[in-house]
Amino acid sequence: MKIAIGCDHGGFKLKIAVVKHLQEKNIEVKDFGTYTEESCDYPDFAVKVSEEVVQGNFDFGIVICGTGIGISIAANKVPGARAALCHDTFSAHSTREHNNANILALGERVIGVGLALDIVDIFLSTDFQGGRHERRVSKISEIEKKYFK
Repeated sequence: MKIAIGCDHGGFKLKIAVVKHLQEKNIEVKDFGTYTEESCDYPDFAVKVSEEVVQGNFDFGIVICGTGIGISIAANKVPGARAALCHDTFSAHSTREHNNANILALGERVIGVGLALDIVDIFLSTDFQGGRHERRVSKISEIEKKYFK
């Protein structure tokens, strides 16, 4: 499994913890920045991660900012990206099963490290159910085709 990860300054400390956690599980991780706690703009990192995932270079992406909101909005502007902001394990499980989310968004200022790592593990280990959910995910793709020209 290959994971692309990126954050702004508000998600920097949590990103470091997530990268370490994944590496301890022998999961390949590429860090697309930021690399310091200096103020920066979350869209720059969201788009890098989303493009890499959508292009098939990585299995999943993880994006982190202070709340997870801004970076998830930016990540979802890339056609084919299905970034889900999750602050609980139920949502992480459900978004993989039902929405085939390919990018997990987290908010460092919203949840603690322990819960964040549980969310990451559940997100990465849950399979898409397909079936009736495939029809709905396909409708999302049709919306993208209509508006992203």
